[in-house]
Formats: sequence, structure tokens, C-alpha cells
Amino acid sequence: MAKIIGIGLALAVVVLVVLVAVGNFAVERTNPPVTFTINWDSPETEQLVRAACFDCHSHETRWPWYAHIAPPAFLLANHVNEGRSEMNFSTGHNLRADEMIEEIERGNMPPADYLLLHPEANFNADQKAQLIAGLRATFPAGFRFQRGGG
Repeated sequence: MAKIIGIGLALAVVVLVVLVAVGNFAVERTNPPVTFTINWDSPETEQLVRAACFDCHSHETRWPWYAHIAPPAFLLANHVNEGRSEMNFSTGHNLRADEMIEEIERGNMPPADYLLLHPEANFNADQKAQLIAGLRATFPAGFRFQRGGG
């Protein structure tokens, strides 16, 4: 019985090492240079946007420990790459205030799977209202910035 447990543990270690190796070497986790500066209406708005949006929509992604283990590494890198291609605070790419606010009001952003692992982005009604007001103040009505790639 002890031999079976030992073999099982050794096998588990080998599998973990392979998953970490694959997650570390097969997945690109980048944070390219920030090339665009936003003049936020307040530090509070910037803090809320950073908590809820920047991990997927900027070049300032905080890559957590599970971003180094397959298969979560693949999923996370895909989310970040997709988010950056849709809109990127670090490059000014596709910044559209009306769409940001609409996605927040619909409850689409931040996505539910992100909120599970990032409770700091799970805003109460007052924080969500403050975020929306801050976005409106930072990006005036009709604001649309289209620059560079994701």
C-alpha cells in the first residue's frame, strides 16, 4: 500500500512539473510598454478602473501564480490577448466611453469568471456608480479614441 501511495505521489509530482513547464514555456505573458496616458478625473476612478479592467485591457496585467500552470495559463493568456485587442488603456486603442459604460451597466464587465478570482473588482452599487461617473468625467460625451493596436 505504501508503495502504491509513493508511486501515486511521484506521478502527481511529475504531472505538476509538466503542467508548470508547459504553462511557463508555451504561454507568452507579456506587458509591453505603456504608450498612452489617460488624464483621469480622479485617483478614485483610476483605482476602480485598475481593479476591474487593467488586467485584461492594458499592458499592466498582474499575472497571478496560476498563469504559470497549464491549462489555466492558456485560458488567461487568451483572455488578456482578446481584451487588449478589443480595448487597451495602455495604447489608447479603441477607447470608447459609451461602450465601456454600456458593458458595465449590462453586467458584462468585468466578466463573472474574473470576479471569482478577483473579489476586489466585484463592486457594490455605489462603487459601480462612482466608476461610471468617473468614466463619463474622464471620457466626455461622444469621446472615442482610436489609436494603435491592442
